[in-house]
Amino acid sequence: MVEKESSESERLLGRDAQRNNILAARIIAETIKTTLGPKGMDKMLVDRAGGIIVTNDGVTILREMEIEHPAAKMIVEISKTQEKEVGDGTTTAVMLAGKLLENAEKLLDKKIHPTTITSGYRVAEKEALKILDEISFEIDSKEELLKIAQTAMTGKGAEYLKEKFSKIIVDAVEIVAEDKIFEVGDIKIEKQKGKSIEDTELVHGVILDSGKVNIDMPKKIFGSRILLLEEGLEVKELEIDSRISVSRPDQIQSFLDEEELILKSKVEKIKKLGANVLFVKGGIDELVSFHLAKERIYAVSRVSKEELQNISKATGGKIISKLSEASAEYLGHSKEVYEGKYGDEFMTYVMGCKNPKSLTILIKGGTDHIVDEIERAFNDALGDVCVALRDSKIVAGGGAVEVELARRLRKFAMSVRGREKLAVEEFASAMEFVPSTLAENAGMDPIDIMGELNLSHESGGKNFGINLFNGKVEDMINVGIIEPLRVKTQAISSASEVAIMILRIDDVIAAKKISGGKGGRLRKFEDYE
Repeated sequence: MVEKESSESERLLGRDAQRNNILAARIIAETIKTTLGPKGMDKMLVDRAGGIIVTNDGVTILREMEIEHPAAKMIVEISKTQEKEVGDGTTTAVMLAGKLLENAEKLLDKKIHPTTITSGYRVAEKEALKILDEISFEIDSKEELLKIAQTAMTGKGAEYLKEKFSKIIVDAVEIVAEDKIFEVGDIKIEKQKGKSIEDTELVHGVILDSGKVNIDMPKKIFGSRILLLEEGLEVKELEIDSRISVSRPDQIQSFLDEEELILKSKVEKIKKLGANVLFVKGGIDELVSFHLAKERIYAVSRVSKEELQNISKATGGKIISKLSEASAEYLGHSKEVYEGKYGDEFMTYVMGCKNPKSLTILIKGGTDHIVDEIERAFNDALGDVCVALRDSKIVAGGGAVEVELARRLRKFAMSVRGREKLAVEEFASAMEFVPSTLAENAGMDPIDIMGELNLSHESGGKNFGINLFNGKVEDMINVGIIEPLRVKTQAISSASEVAIMILRIDDVIAAKKISGGKGGRLRKFEDYE
């Protein structure tokens, strides 16, 4: 039913609202499902200005698409959540959400109330998470981390170098991690166009995408003593309007001379500290840069807070808020600092850090499209390794987890009373969407593959999945196709939550402007952008 209230607003009620929202979610899921797995296809995204992105990364595709439908925006939001929490599994989360809603529509056609469906989905989600924990494994070797990284990078343009790249990632993690814990931001990724991706390397230090502030400064500093400063080295502007009264011309010169002395004193302070490299969050006055160059001090201005923190972790230096608070004990140290130029861009290298807790992966490639896609592959792999270390649990990949979940959930459904049982069964069927899509994207017959998978799992092979490189159903743990447990738990939780939320909507109103309110459960569609 569509009810028109005026020329400015329109309402979708009941089944019309539900069907419309479910259709939008299904379209999003169908759009990106062809990118799933190592044999998935890429999407070319073209904006109105002619910009191009070629990728099979789910969250990148959804983030760049022009999406207007409010329910579709809610689906996009779960991909962003998956990316933020885990770094991988975005396509899986969106596909599951779309399939859960598609299966729910079958139950709606049977006159089953949405509340009953959502109740059944909640029961199934809780049981699915319990099953996942039961079938997971503890990480016990570096080899498993390498396999996790390789699985994450497979199918993302870096496949033929996944062994080398996974070693770079795991080596970096081993250096920066403390008690198996590290933040993805501790490993910075920089891109450099013009060389082969085979030249991608792990840098034991930090690379900044900016050079020295004065051409006369030394190009390279050996035995670097590094000062990290938040305060700018320039004359402060007054926060209020001020007026200076002068009665003689020499008073103007006196004022300028005093200003110069203040700036020179800052350089003297830095020199006395013994620093020969300076990174400043604020700006550096031209006069200061001139005197720093005279003292053979290398300086970089407008360094971001994040970059200062990375240099601090790499060199052991402390970030100082004001120059007056600095002392020699706060200096960081590295073997060398130097400036390099690639194309029209200057970069600063902080190299040879003794015990760095921040590193840089320098990605190289022939075009912007290549290095961007390799960067996405590295980000996915880093996210997977990070959560795997934190949780210390992994599961079999290749669709093995989803097949086992579907099998066990169907058995569990037999213990559920009432019409909720049907919802649990449809939840189980949605899990099989992942392995069947993997097979379809690889050019295999999904029906034959699903039959073989189900037979293997019924025979006790809970880790059997699809090896898409040889087209066989094999034990995924034995062949090294594994994923972090949290990739699956987060995907199922996010997909279930958004499916339940959309199913509970029975009235969609086009409003002039959404504003805050008191009471109730007010959710703005803008929240899902």
